[in-house]
Amino acid sequence: MTRRRRGTQNEVSFQLTPMIDMTFLLLIFFMVTQRITEQELSVPIRLPVAATAAAPERIERDVINLDGEGRFHIGDRPASDEEVLAHLRAKFRDFPPLQIYLRADKSTPSKRIREFVEMAAEAGAIDLIFGVHEN
Repeated sequence: MTRRRRGTQNEVSFQLTPMIDMTFLLLIFFMVTQRITEQELSVPIRLPVAATAAAPERIERDVINLDGEGRFHIGDRPASDEEVLAHLRAKFRDFPPLQIYLRADKSTPSKRIREFVEMAAEAGAIDLIFGVHEN
């Protein structure tokens, strides 16, 4: 005669609710960051052409735009030199190391580009990429 054991067996179950919550949070995060990236690249800049241009591996950088008249834009809003320097210092303080992607118009005076490079160095930038088009 065989005896069967009566009792409760602990069943392991998989909870879907936390996974669904996390999926929605990630979806919202990527939607918001995509919007920010589009705004950063929305300033009409005519990039110079370079024969040896290469796309950066990642664009996880702070994007600064410099138009043809030498005016700075942080994202899609105009900014003064002091505002750009303060922005770069805050980014370096909050998210070191500071990496910058400069989109300068091909008619931008080289003096303004040099001034920006000096500001970036003063703020602590370690990596600076210049935006160009491939020839």
